[in-house]
Amino acid sequence: MSTAFQAFGSTGRRRFDLSVYLVTDTRLSGPRGVAAVAAAAVRGGVTLVQLRDPDATTRSLIEAARQLQAVLAPLGIPLIVNDRVDVALAVGADGVHLGDRDMPAETARRLLGPELIIGVTVHDAAEARAVDAAIADYAGIGPVFATSTKAEARPAIGVDGFRTLREQVPLPVVGIGGIDAALAAAVVAAGADGVAVVSAICAAADPEAAARAIRGAVTNGRGTA
Repeated sequence: MSTAFQAFGSTGRRRFDLSVYLVTDTRLSGPRGVAAVAAAAVRGGVTLVQLRDPDATTRSLIEAARQLQAVLAPLGIPLIVNDRVDVALAVGADGVHLGDRDMPAETARRLLGPELIIGVTVHDAAEARAVDAAIADYAGIGPVFATSTKAEARPAIGVDGFRTLREQVPLPVVGIGGIDAALAAAVVAAGADGVAVVSAICAAADPEAAARAIRGAVTNGRGTA
């Protein structure tokens, strides 16, 4: 097992490292494609990749997942599929991430079994209190800062709001929403185990350099936490 994995997750489940969590974006990746962007980002220090493309067909999602697996699996980097439990099962992905409109986490756990990674989204105190550490493995809290990569994004909660919610979640967490190298350290210092990033890597001219800068900021944030 790759050293990129850390002891997160319940006993018997896969280990993973949330430090720099790339969420793919087909539009921002452009003609390079998500697999090429992910490959470059991993070279820069990305530790986990989520395939997210809400507009894609099932067939194209499966193809994109397989292309990502070809890049990630040899390096031991987990592939998480956003929302689509069926796609994750079809390709043998490492897990799924579920939002408030997706399949309930307890249902996904029954389908996926005890080993696969399940992430959940937390926007507010009610969702934080509802997180079940016996079912989910990590939570994404946000949006921390304003973001344009998700059309239905809720208002930003800020670093203080993130800190408050993080204290209520009994799991490893990533901050998500508008985070780049300039902001990552503050989120980690507020209690995040890592940061989830979309545009700061997918839209970057050099995804490897962007990921490396964010990884450095995460390390700096841990030093001040």
